[in-house]
Amino acid sequence: MSSAAEQEAVQDPAGRAVEPGRPPGRAAPVTVRSEITESTGITAGTEIAAGTGITAATEAVRAAPRAPVVWPGAPMPLGARFRVGPDGVAGTNFALWAGGAEAVEVCLFEADGAETRCPLTELTHEIWHGFLPGVRPGQRYGYRVHGRWDPWTGARWNAAKLLLDPYARAVDGTFTLPPEVYGHMRDWPDQHVADTVRDERDSAPYVPKGVVVHDDDDWVEDRRPKTPWADSVIYELHVRGFTKLHPDIPPELRGTYAGLAHPAAIDHLTRLGVTAVELLPVHQFAHEDHLLRRGLHNYWGYNSIGYFAPHADYSASGTAGQQVGEFKRMVHALHSAGIEVILDVVYNHTAEAGELGPMLSLRGIDNRGYYRLQHDPRRYADYTGCGNTLHVVQPQVLRLITDSLRYWVTEMGVDGFRFDLAAALARSMHDVDMLSPFLAVIAQDPVLRRVKLIAEPWDVGNGGYQVGAFPPLWTEWNDRYRDAVRDFWRGALPDVRDLGYRLTGSSDLYAWGGRRPYASVNFVTAHDGFTLRDLVSYEHKHNEANGEGNRDGTNDNRAWNCGAEGESDEPEINALRRRQLRNLLTTLLLSTGVPMLVAGDEMGRTQGGNNNAYCQDNEIGWLDWSLLEQPEWRELTALTARVLRLRQTHPVLRRRAFFSGRAQAPDGLRDLAWFARDGREMTEGDWYAPAATLGLYLSGRDIPGRDARGEPVTDDSFLAVLHAGADPVAFELPGAPWAERYELVLDTSREDQAEPPGTVLEGGTELTVPARSVLLLRVAA
Repeated sequence: MSSAAEQEAVQDPAGRAVEPGRPPGRAAPVTVRSEITESTGITAGTEIAAGTGITAATEAVRAAPRAPVVWPGAPMPLGARFRVGPDGVAGTNFALWAGGAEAVEVCLFEADGAETRCPLTELTHEIWHGFLPGVRPGQRYGYRVHGRWDPWTGARWNAAKLLLDPYARAVDGTFTLPPEVYGHMRDWPDQHVADTVRDERDSAPYVPKGVVVHDDDDWVEDRRPKTPWADSVIYELHVRGFTKLHPDIPPELRGTYAGLAHPAAIDHLTRLGVTAVELLPVHQFAHEDHLLRRGLHNYWGYNSIGYFAPHADYSASGTAGQQVGEFKRMVHALHSAGIEVILDVVYNHTAEAGELGPMLSLRGIDNRGYYRLQHDPRRYADYTGCGNTLHVVQPQVLRLITDSLRYWVTEMGVDGFRFDLAAALARSMHDVDMLSPFLAVIAQDPVLRRVKLIAEPWDVGNGGYQVGAFPPLWTEWNDRYRDAVRDFWRGALPDVRDLGYRLTGSSDLYAWGGRRPYASVNFVTAHDGFTLRDLVSYEHKHNEANGEGNRDGTNDNRAWNCGAEGESDEPEINALRRRQLRNLLTTLLLSTGVPMLVAGDEMGRTQGGNNNAYCQDNEIGWLDWSLLEQPEWRELTALTARVLRLRQTHPVLRRRAFFSGRAQAPDGLRDLAWFARDGREMTEGDWYAPAATLGLYLSGRDIPGRDARGEPVTDDSFLAVLHAGADPVAFELPGAPWAERYELVLDTSREDQAEPPGTVLEGGTELTVPARSVLLLRVAA
């Protein structure tokens, strides 16, 4: 149908006809005639609900607080900005883009919930604006936006719903989802048309409010680490999950930004040797209805609704604006320790879901202006699997995203972003386009082009898989690295061609357009999927706690349980699992590219086989710090720190350019060489054959580039031997010109990694490589 007028009559549960856009059981309001206003004080044209007496209506009007004076204000900047206005009067300027709206009211709320509505009568370039004298920081507010209700054309305005300011700097209150927060009749008997029946109940008592925040210049004293990409090591963590059970963080700070800023939390990061934390979403987010109905919550936070506001539940100091300062202090503490802060951001969709979702913000401001709609405008284009997709091609949406990004860099101090489902942002009208407006704007922005940009290079739509396709400036999550390394260590690779590329920076994916090896963010695990310990303990997901019948989460885990599903009492199985953990971590940290660790993998964290713990805000999702009381997990943490120190010490392990594989000196020594078990260099045929053993030679004397003083960069040379077989093998060490002697630096077959092995071996001799192990040897002088 093309319009409400063409819709067949809809009936309420009692069988009564309902006017399109009118909720069931409610008669049309009465319009007040001008001749009765003189004695009552009711303004002509006021609508009064049917059945309301004139006396009662008069008393309600006289009792209502008078709206404060609204001065014209300015259309920029968008949002609620406290400032000094005309004649030195302090107040707040409100500005909201609402392109197709007919009227906009800013609604101010007192502590007891009393609401004062203030019409914004100024309209400049589709921005409604006004200055409210006397409105100061801490004021709670929202918007009511008036317009047509015509879902058949995508128009879904409903002024009964209080809307969160997209530019709100802080949010006070918790999102729950009673029927009142839906723009349509959520519980309408016929769900096929439920989204077309407007719900006129007031949502204000049930939704959080924006908070006016005072801007400051705290960042003049902050010093960013500015770690080069090639030197970076990323540690993905959840603010709440990382700190919730930490015994040395005061209880009142656990689960908060202040908890992550605590010295006990930062000490673990610095001792480990990571250079950046990548925080799971900290933009204000909401919980999905299907989770709330099951008594669960969205834990990961990939359901954003406020792109400028730090998630209030992670604040220890308060939610009336205090969360902003607490977040800044956290960033400052991490910067002081030399650790950068990268935010995982979700600009591809919002918490308003599809046409049957709640009306929280953008849907009620201008549904057609913010979201991608299908040919049937009642429906949403969904490239995200979450019900909706932001229409980034629209100038106002692109401005919302880039304004948000710049705010987090310039005013909140963050150092970069990981973009969830970034391919959805790179779509033009339909297809993914690497010349899309979003990527073009980022490339020329003087602020954003200087920070770290990480793409999750896929979405769920057609043509959405774009690994290796993002332009220079961008790095990417490399899931092909994840899959190849997992398959090698579980013995499932048909040949070793793919593994060779993954270990050396994935030049087949990234050696174009001036990109470098650090375009590849290498990872074996991420928040989404098994933890590292579960990867070697389970072959099948165990997501029953999510309440979805174990149907959620991927079935493609590429995991090996080492002989038993789940936790085991068998010493041999547990020893093998710990060895596999050492192999996987060592492989990751020695590979060319940017390694990403997941919080807790270095100490054997488990989720009990749950590979989709997005709704587990409990011991399943939280990091168990008591693991460090067990010797075997302390040793794993020590190994991780030791390999990271090796990486930091040796530039040959942090290359800024791809390997050439060509001879760089008269003796024929190349910057990269591969060796088979018999000591000969691998031939083309070797790459097409199954192999459980690889030798990787990295030359430290042929590193491209120069140091800050213009001097050549030189380093030790290394031979890494990776053996995934179940039995020990003999490996002949390459002799001259590669090396006369080798010193054994690392052996993952050993539980105790406190001291390096220190064994010296002659080139050309046979070395027994233990079953399922990594050996790292340094070329000795």
